Amino acid sequence: KTKNRVALIGAGPSGLTSVKACLDEGLEPTCFESSDDIGGLWKFREVSEPNRASIYRSLTINISKEMMCYSDFPIPADYPNYMHHSKIQNYFRMYAEHFKLLQYVRFQTAVKHVRKRPDFTRSGQWELVTENKDGQEERHVFDAVICCSGHYTYPNLPLKDFPGIDTFEGKYFHSWDYKGHENMYGKRVVVVGIGNSGGDIAVESSRVAEQVYMSTRRGAWVMRQVSDNGLPLDMIYNTRFVHILFQLLPMRVLNWIGEGKLNAMYDHTMYALKPKHRYVVLILTMFK
Repeated sequence: KTKNRVALIGAGPSGLTSVKACLDEGLEPTCFESSDDIGGLWKFREVSEPNRASIYRSLTINISKEMMCYSDFPIPADYPNYMHHSKIQNYFRMYAEHFKLLQYVRFQTAVKHVRKRPDFTRSGQWELVTENKDGQEERHVFDAVICCSGHYTYPNLPLKDFPGIDTFEGKYFHSWDYKGHENMYGKRVVVVGIGNSGGDIAVESSRVAEQVYMSTRRGAWVMRQVSDNGLPLDMIYNTRFVHILFQLLPMRVLNWIGEGKLNAMYDHTMYALKPKHRYVVLILTMFK
């Protein structure tokens, strides 16, 4: 019997493990990767490339290696709990080589179109149009398509929300363009947003800038990566026991406990960080 052919778009962490899953199920995968390497977001480049995710030089992941690794391929024991992007890229390479996945990846091949075939209701097949680095197009027919292209590709820079930006004489840019703090020496810097990237860039810039301000509309509950006894935070709280507590204890009690632990590090109200949403809402969003 002919194996069902599966097209996968993107050779990042999701694309690689999807290739392996297809092989485990006896399918015939073909992975199309528009760049020249695996890793997706975690492939660092000194210059940001259009239509591609971008990371900065110092980036480390905010999920512990115990929680982020593939279940069938543990991260090496000598790797740190929270890995630099170079370690993460090395891990994906080891994974791909161990399971012999690279032979199923077509590099520098972009997927231009994905359409159902005219007889889709009968065949269930899809038609893909790809383009290689020389601009040559090719048509393919597959029995299934898995999209693993990620969602950090296009920067959102809503300049219309910043009155006076057209006469601003300083430099402004999105974190997508940030690689390091080289251009921050002696500058007065405003970081808009208190997400993971905003926090990283503010801290890194503060080491060389004259002054750094962080702007946030709603505040945030700021959590450490390391919890009690030096263990990773997500290992402590993303457990069956904690999930049972979330179902048994009243919401006000959970908020009282969680916010108390966070305010023990520093008072969020005093530092004008306390958000309107309660702590448990954040936790449920992270660990759902």
